[in-house]
Amino acid sequence: MIARYTLPKMAGLWQEEFKFKTMLAIEILVLEALAKQKKLPRDAVRRIKKKARFNIKEINKIEAKTQHDVVAFVNNVAQNIGRDAKYLHKGITSSDILDTTLGVQLQAASGILIEDIEKLLRALSKKAKRYKDMVCVGRTHGVHAEPTTFGLKLALWFDEMRRNLVRLEQAKEAVSQGKISGAVGTFANIDPEVEAYVCKKLNLKPAKISTQVIQRDVYAQYLCALAIIGASLEKFATEIRHLQRTEVLEAEEPFSKGQKGSSAMPHKRNPVICERVCGLSRILRANALVAMENVTLWHERDISHSSAERVIMPDSTILLDYMLNKFIEVIDGLNVYPANMLANLVRTHGLIFSQRVLIELMNKGLTRTKAYDVVQRCAMKTWRQGSDFKANISQDKVASRHLGGKDLDKIFDLDYYLRNTNKIFSRVFR
Repeated sequence: MIARYTLPKMAGLWQEEFKFKTMLAIEILVLEALAKQKKLPRDAVRRIKKKARFNIKEINKIEAKTQHDVVAFVNNVAQNIGRDAKYLHKGITSSDILDTTLGVQLQAASGILIEDIEKLLRALSKKAKRYKDMVCVGRTHGVHAEPTTFGLKLALWFDEMRRNLVRLEQAKEAVSQGKISGAVGTFANIDPEVEAYVCKKLNLKPAKISTQVIQRDVYAQYLCALAIIGASLEKFATEIRHLQRTEVLEAEEPFSKGQKGSSAMPHKRNPVICERVCGLSRILRANALVAMENVTLWHERDISHSSAERVIMPDSTILLDYMLNKFIEVIDGLNVYPANMLANLVRTHGLIFSQRVLIELMNKGLTRTKAYDVVQRCAMKTWRQGSDFKANISQDKVASRHLGGKDLDKIFDLDYYLRNTNKIFSRVFR
């Protein structure tokens, strides 16, 4: 039934036009199922299909009086059907229509988001492989640690987004369900076979059990999945923001011709897209919290979840769609500065090799405590004086007794740190 009209893009899924089209499709599917059970005439269903239509302006007028959106919708459709309207919305309740419609919307929204993630994965894979061997300094606590490669950073992001793809697929499966079980979910006035028929036509699963509503934990799972994906994007964007700092400038988000960075300072090239991604991720997390608070309803249902969901469902799916597409732009157009990476790599005058010196001194017979003290003494001298760490090691009385010139040449070799890069890539991209 839904396949008879084209699914819109993300924002269109949450427009009234698509919502009411889906609601009408569900109402007609219920009639088809009842006709199959010989509970109403097939001719009546055919006549209803020909005449059934809605007018959003009229629905809004009726709702202003009834204060009930589904009643307004049903009344407006009934006005166009005529005498066969007595069969419409028979034995079902508002949430049968609304929750099943939400299942259709979220399933379609998930399909769009999955396509976005797959596109981002392709972009990350391409860039990671391009910069697989581009050595740069790794940082812990924001301080230079040991060498890594820029490709490994991107491969890490690829692997995380692949996990996010699995999360989203699982969340899509959770919300791709419908319910046509009546006022408190007991099928008192309609048979489970009707629900099965409707859901099959819509490519949804029937909820195994429901009250007047599908239970809200499934939507909490969904919005938590979106929030985690947003958190990953924030993590990646934050790294690019740090790498774009003037003092670092190892990578930079694209800056288009004619773009302006500041109203006051013409020289500015700011990471505005990445900052935007970071800000919007906070909304996704806030919406996930609302979804979790919606899990608790009074008895077989109340309506406290409804108003909130009309905000958080469209906002979260539209926001994440936007964030993913903007970040794809960032990765596709990322400016990478290998010369700055190499300059930063040597900025600490060789301190990034300190662990290798420590290990070699231990291999020569020093205790870990003694070796650590020797290396730290030389490292602190390098920090204070800005002198060469390798020279300080060679001049140290204790270190020089155990490490000769050939030992130090071997220790201060970048290739040692990169020897397993191919193995890591094969595990990530195999």
